[in-house]
Amino acid sequence: MAARRVSSLLSRSLSASASASLLLSPGTSPSRGRGIYRFSTATALEEPIAPPVQISYTQHLINGQFVDASSGKTFPAYDPRNGEVIAHVAEGDAEDVNRAVAAARKAFDEGPWPKMSAYERSLIMLRFADLVDKHRDELAALESWNSGKPYEQSAKSELPSFARLFRYYAGWADKIHGLTVPADGNHHIQTLHEPIGVAGQIIPWNFPLIMFAWKVGPALACGNTVVLKSAEQTPLTALYAAKLFQEAGLPPGVLNVVSGYGPTAGAALASHMDVDKLAFTGSTETGKIVLELAAKSNLKPVTLELGGKSPFIVCEDADVDKAVELAHFALFFNQGQCCCAGSRTYVHERVYDEFIEKAKARALRRVVGDPFKKGVEQGPQIDSEQFEKVLRYIRSGVESNATLECGGQRLGSKGYFIQPTVFSNVLDGMLIAQDEIFGPVQSILKFKNIDEVIQRANTSRYGLAAGVFTKNVDTASTLSRALRVGTVWVNCFDVFDAAIPFGGYKMSGIGREKGIYSLHNYLQVKAVVTPLKNPAWL
Repeated sequence: MAARRVSSLLSRSLSASASASLLLSPGTSPSRGRGIYRFSTATALEEPIAPPVQISYTQHLINGQFVDASSGKTFPAYDPRNGEVIAHVAEGDAEDVNRAVAAARKAFDEGPWPKMSAYERSLIMLRFADLVDKHRDELAALESWNSGKPYEQSAKSELPSFARLFRYYAGWADKIHGLTVPADGNHHIQTLHEPIGVAGQIIPWNFPLIMFAWKVGPALACGNTVVLKSAEQTPLTALYAAKLFQEAGLPPGVLNVVSGYGPTAGAALASHMDVDKLAFTGSTETGKIVLELAAKSNLKPVTLELGGKSPFIVCEDADVDKAVELAHFALFFNQGQCCCAGSRTYVHERVYDEFIEKAKARALRRVVGDPFKKGVEQGPQIDSEQFEKVLRYIRSGVESNATLECGGQRLGSKGYFIQPTVFSNVLDGMLIAQDEIFGPVQSILKFKNIDEVIQRANTSRYGLAAGVFTKNVDTASTLSRALRVGTVWVNCFDVFDAAIPFGGYKMSGIGREKGIYSLHNYLQVKAVVTPLKNPAWL
């Protein structure tokens, strides 16, 4: 849903000449010439390594059973390393969503889940986390095979975080409670924090398992039931994880997973009259559609985690070598396919030239290749649509007279690999400085002073995150309070502890995920007022 919408919008925003091939060599621009550089990318040209996992689950999970789509249709899941089909997955539509919502409604209204003690629910979530640890290698391999992210990233970072998130929310399950409220009169007043009901959840393709945890974890901890639609690009790990939940003892109907496309399954879930709450992560353009569908149906509450164009601000006192490495990570992590990527790198004019040379050198050392090969830092983009979108933005940057320091082209003839790309002399009005590219493209801008960079950083329509790199605590404090974003990382980036809330200002979303704040999304507050006769105290 998101990818199709973004692609159509992008084709209208770039100039007509952007369809022409990029003829400039890396390191050239209309204003300045440089040599052609080689990347550490030989591994991308080898034959793909066979993933150490079998694909076992491709049907919907509805009411505790794996079932085919009601239409009998399937859609292909691809290996982004070569574009080859690796599985055919049940293609859900409105009828499948209806079945899943009915199962979730029955499980909430009549099943054992909401009547269990919170401690019993937490035990099931803890057993699930233990099963994730047991099956970590299979889940990591599926995640990398279907999404293209490095296996070492999946296995060593994302899977431990995935299990940790569910343990965190299991710990919250029996600590959710209301309050006793004093009143001006003879009344006893208490508040009840009740589960909201059936939660519809739509997750993206860039972090399938992590987004599964961000949404399913708090919903279950609060006692809700769930219908989750996975991204059509990456449906495999959600189904595997759902199977592990069944093994952990989750009652039928509490967690239902439907695979399918946004305009069909996603739209049906967003507009369903029997869904009590909706959560969506994806593009801002698609988020607007989801919000409209929710409003036009039963006015269900919606949380949205949307796009970003996060500034990464390198101050004049920065250790340039450390700043270069952190800025590189902030942008290129996960192939640049990260909503909070530090995609506007603002560098103080006093260290700008040094930063450019070192940022280019670091990009040239980046190892791009098969995600299953040890030492690979960057795999392919998710699919052909995203691949072409990134290349169009690169062409736009060149046509806007930004200096292409390195990269800018595809790598190899198979799959969706793109060279790590660095632009200098980027101006705020260029599309590469305004739009969410969602790819390995670093745009480096120059600034003179703190007041100027605050104003420029805040001009964006997005407000998801920001990075600040400085040795001065006063500078860090000034920037942290002035930047209109949901998260500010100071001398670090992409720190995603389970307890840290995440969400955006402006067009980057509504609400917060993770931490105690995420629980509020899945609870209703009820006030209960009872008269008191001859109370001993008030």
